[in-house]
Amino acid sequence: MSAQRDYAALVQQGLKLDLTRGKPSSRQLDLSNDMLKLPASYTCADGADGRNYGNLQGLAKLRELFGPLLQVPAEQLVVGGNSSLAMMHDTIVHALLTKAPGAERRWVEQDVTFLCPVPGYDRHFTICERFGIKMVPVPMGADGPDMDVVERLVAEDASVKGIWSVPKYSNPSGATYSDEVVRRLASMPTAAPDFRIFWDNAYAVHHLTDTPDQLADLLAQCEQYGNADRTFVFGSTSKVTMAGSGVSFFGSSPANVEWFLANTAKQSIGPDKINQLRHVEFLRDADGVAAHMRRHAELIWPKFETVDRLLTKELGDLATWSSPRGGYFISLEVPHAREVVAKAKAAGIAVTPAGATHPYGDDAADRTIRLAPTYPDLEELEQAIRGLITCVRVVSDAHDSF
Repeated sequence: MSAQRDYAALVQQGLKLDLTRGKPSSRQLDLSNDMLKLPASYTCADGADGRNYGNLQGLAKLRELFGPLLQVPAEQLVVGGNSSLAMMHDTIVHALLTKAPGAERRWVEQDVTFLCPVPGYDRHFTICERFGIKMVPVPMGADGPDMDVVERLVAEDASVKGIWSVPKYSNPSGATYSDEVVRRLASMPTAAPDFRIFWDNAYAVHHLTDTPDQLADLLAQCEQYGNADRTFVFGSTSKVTMAGSGVSFFGSSPANVEWFLANTAKQSIGPDKINQLRHVEFLRDADGVAAHMRRHAELIWPKFETVDRLLTKELGDLATWSSPRGGYFISLEVPHAREVVAKAKAAGIAVTPAGATHPYGDDAADRTIRLAPTYPDLEELEQAIRGLITCVRVVSDAHDSF
């Protein structure tokens, strides 16, 4: 009965708290305010005027800076606009409408299936849904997707053209793919000659501790095993600098980059090189990126610690959750997740819908809730997590009473 009283009191507070999306806080965005004074010069390193058309691949200096961070040779990296999601979306469109290297036909002329490690990133699934691409969930573990399942499916079904991956500090579990998982992805036989790994390395530099996870170089291993064209690498500075004004990256084999740029040339004469110059001047080099990301971590890590502390104290007997060393999310596993989220909504606490971490919004186990601790300030975050804990307890009590 105490949980019910606590929940009634929670509703009476009339809260308006948001744990839905992994957005940087205003204090994080303030870290990059000096970018607004840049660039000091519009002239690129090659002498070109950055205000003009041209250079579809993006500035060499920026590719040289982020190539090693994304594990892509600079000459095989493309710099785009502010959204890596847009690059992923466009890459799917390109594969649907033009034959990718190694493909026998365009994807639009075939049945197309994607493997989706779960829990995973809902916006990946939305792209597939938009284009009618069938999605097959694959269990996600502490070291990456269940490779026995992945290897079986890609070997037996030529319609399996791709797999989504957030390989480092995965969304939402925070897991990093092990060396063995990366090796098996690079080397596995596939029935489709044009099978692609969509390697969304969104959190490559988003460490929360002084002992960052290490991720094996998938692109290099694919080349080593004779599958050079297998991987599309994506990244961005959306959560590094300014979320709405960052730059995005596409990296792959030389053949894939040529194919991507040929298609992109139908859309654009060139990217925003002023913004690229701004990033080069502000971040400078790898040490500059690392120092900047440490400042992010100083703001974010206390929030992750707060969530872990409260969950450990209050829900140790009712739930499990991830304790990531980087990234932006925590995966909370509770019974009757949909009911918990509905209770939270009624109490003014917005949480990502239960099921969003699975294709078609269907979490058959009804257990996963994605938590995004970064945006609220510490006081609001603690209030939201305490409220969510009350919702978990009241739902648990209701089912125990049956």
